[in-house]
Amino acid sequence: MSRSKIVASFPRLRSNPFYITSPETKQYNCIAWAAGVMDRWWWPGMKPFAYWPPNVPTRIQLDSFVAAFRSLGYDICDSGTQEPRFAKIALFVDSNGTPTHAARQLPSGRWSSKLGPWEDIDHTIFGLEAGNYGIVVQYMKRPVT
Repeated sequence: MSRSKIVASFPRLRSNPFYITSPETKQYNCIAWAAGVMDRWWWPGMKPFAYWPPNVPTRIQLDSFVAAFRSLGYDICDSGTQEPRFAKIALFVDSNGTPTHAARQLPSGRWSSKLGPWEDIDHTIFGLEAGNYGIVVQYMKRPVT
């Protein structure tokens, strides 16, 4: 995917610097990437094509995604402000409130996203808002071990 196509899908990246950090792959998606997984796609209700944590609701609703990350030790937090000794993720929804994307915070305080089957990018959290993924509605964190 070219930088221009990424910017066309996420217009705020035009004024918020981003860096492509991996080649395109269909091996994993943004939810898996935010969960720290690079060998399978994560999405509710799509077995056997996609993985979803056991005993987590399979509705494509924000509460299901929150529950999936809770199963990994994350708890809801107030903001994406970097906190030493915590890993953070951000959950995005579209204008209908349907979950669309997850990003994980990097040690630098910037964010990392897998853009569907496209590349991973390093970006500001607001760089992806107002594009195909909608807006961030939930931040979660867990202690770094």
